[in-house]
Amino acid sequence: MSEFLTTREVAALLRVKERKVYDLVATGAIPYRKITGKLLFPQAEVSDWIRAELAGPATPPNEREPRPEQPAVFAGGHDPLLEWALRRSRSGIASFLDGALDGLDRARRGDCMAAGLHVPEAGGEWNVGAVGAAFAHEPWVLVEWVKRRRGLLLAPDLLREPTRLAETRGLRFQARQPEAGSQLVLTTLLAAENMTPADLRFVDGCERSETDLAAAIALGRAEVGLGIEAAARQYGLRFVPLIEERFDLLVARKAWFDPPFQTFWRFCREPEFAEKAHALGGYDLSGLGTVRFNGG
Repeated sequence: MSEFLTTREVAALLRVKERKVYDLVATGAIPYRKITGKLLFPQAEVSDWIRAELAGPATPPNEREPRPEQPAVFAGGHDPLLEWALRRSRSGIASFLDGALDGLDRARRGDCMAAGLHVPEAGGEWNVGAVGAAFAHEPWVLVEWVKRRRGLLLAPDLLREPTRLAETRGLRFQARQPEAGSQLVLTTLLAAENMTPADLRFVDGCERSETDLAAAIALGRAEVGLGIEAAARQYGLRFVPLIEERFDLLVARKAWFDPPFQTFWRFCREPEFAEKAHALGGYDLSGLGTVRFNGG
């Protein structure tokens, strides 16, 4: 047998499911190493640990506080395809999609089982730096879900059609809440054109979802906003693409193996999901399931 055991080999040795091994890792109960993102278990140390467990606990059982169970709630950035998939899959997972930064905070506190993220980073990367800084030693995984086209949503009666942010000066611009990933994207795009938010003519208030943003423009409360193509299509708005963003899912490792998330994830691989993404428009599913970060 190798000097190091894999997760599957440890599960077989203990006669438990792999999910139980991840739970033992999450609580620090079993000796392990993490090499290039992969969990490995020193055979000799695991054998010593098993013997110690058979002999009885070496420390009081209450010395380590148990990790709280995350509620079956999906937080993070808003997305109409995500909302639909959570309902259509009948996963039983509730959603509270109030912004990518809000999702990160809720994940840190253990207030959700998963969060949708689209946080722009240097070099064209998305999400990995923000997640790595907060979850390097936590049992959470970041996987790609979809890529989305984001750009200018334009009112139907707009006389001139801007093709970039610099050309939206003077137009009534609809913002999202500060916790929304789209506001971070907006700041990044403005900086690329040597602009700041002060160069835009924001209307009062903010909209807290992609579809609310599109509705505000369709109803005439604003003339332009930065949103996704799917929302523009839903409300018959003109759309000028500016960027393709990656929308990843940050998921608690234990929750990944539980039935609610597995039900949702299986549905995301079915033809009905791909057909809905195509019908909404602006989505690319080619990277679905790619692991971008593995903490703990």
